[in-house]
Amino acid sequence: MEKAKHLFDNLWKSYIDLNPEVKRVYDLFLSEGEVVVNDHIAFRTFEDPRVNIDVFAKPFEEAGYEYRGEYQFEQKKLYARHYEFKAFREAPRIFISQLKVNEFSPFLQNTVKGLVDKIPEKLFSSPDFNNSGAVWGDLSYDVYKQLRAESEYAAWVYVFGFRANHFTVSINNLKKYNTIEKVNQFLKDNGFLMNDSAGEIKGTPDELLQQSSIKSGIVEVDFIEGTYPVPSCYYEFALRYPDRDGNLYLGFIAKSADKIFESTDYYEKDKR
Repeated sequence: MEKAKHLFDNLWKSYIDLNPEVKRVYDLFLSEGEVVVNDHIAFRTFEDPRVNIDVFAKPFEEAGYEYRGEYQFEQKKLYARHYEFKAFREAPRIFISQLKVNEFSPFLQNTVKGLVDKIPEKLFSSPDFNNSGAVWGDLSYDVYKQLRAESEYAAWVYVFGFRANHFTVSINNLKKYNTIEKVNQFLKDNGFLMNDSAGEIKGTPDELLQQSSIKSGIVEVDFIEGTYPVPSCYYEFALRYPDRDGNLYLGFIAKSADKIFESTDYYEKDKR
């Protein structure tokens, strides 16, 4: 677990450095006397053999994680897997998704290939690969907009690269804010905008998992055409329920995750 913790510490630092808003959420819960436990960490990548899920998962597998489930997102053209730490069930799960690049336009396919071609060879086998950011160099706002027209997911990876897309607060470990409704109201009372795609709460107790998330914070990104505001990363909140045998459900619900992905969809700050 020590090896995994080192990975998480580095991922968390990069995550909060990029996203001051999620650090503010974390600090708000601490100020209420809560202990914040991470339910899972999510990553995004492309379906290219050099950077696909297998590559992303390798450092976690070497640290003790193993594959537990897979998920399809037909509309968004995504495939995902989740991993759990086999020696410690309370460890945060790892959720890795990849874009089915070949199902998109020649423009998107060629753009992605060009990005991956620019990645230094030594980085592919580095334990820091999944926290390396947009290693392909200068970004174009025009390219970003064209990618976004086809896939918000592709546009996000283009700008932010390989890093934790989001961390997740485990509501099961909260005391005062022990329901998803209480968590959402607390966040709204403190000025955060919730992802309300298909409702603020995704999932039901019968499905054994309820999730919500704030919309991504807006950060200023330097493009070759100038500096523009872009949605970055977000914070998720998950409440898990026990199954008929009394075991806490540890997987994911594809239809809920599909809407959680939209937390990074583009929006303008003055229209929040």
